[in-house]
Amino acid sequence: QLQLVESGGGLVQPGGSLRLSCATSGFTLDYYAIGWFRQAPGKEREGVSCSSSGGNTNYADSVKGRFTISRDNAKNTVYLQMNSLKPEDTAVYYCAAVFQGRGAYYTPTAQFEYRYWGQGTQVTVSS
Repeated sequence: QLQLVESGGGLVQPGGSLRLSCATSGFTLDYYAIGWFRQAPGKEREGVSCSSSGGNTNYADSVKGRFTISRDNAKNTVYLQMNSLKPEDTAVYYCAAVFQGRGAYYTPTAQFEYRYWGQGTQVTVSS
């Protein structure tokens, strides 16, 4: 059974850092694109970053230069390193997966492009 489990969320002060993990199981990560999305209270879920199966990456303008997505296919885990956090980064963060085949360049950014979703992890940025 294909599963994605997010972890690493928590409470952090503005300017601080967190690293989120998306642990996957039940499929071969090498063949899948992974996306990170977030949903703030009262707002729609939005894309944050994604990594194609070939390692190409994409970032929302709001997080460029602050967030970094990476993957360790051997550990079946994708990471989201978040630096210089701001109160507006407060949200539930989700990872999602979609099959691409090995070595794909295309980076899916829309929610409808993803088939499998994790349950989310809360990130709160507050002093």
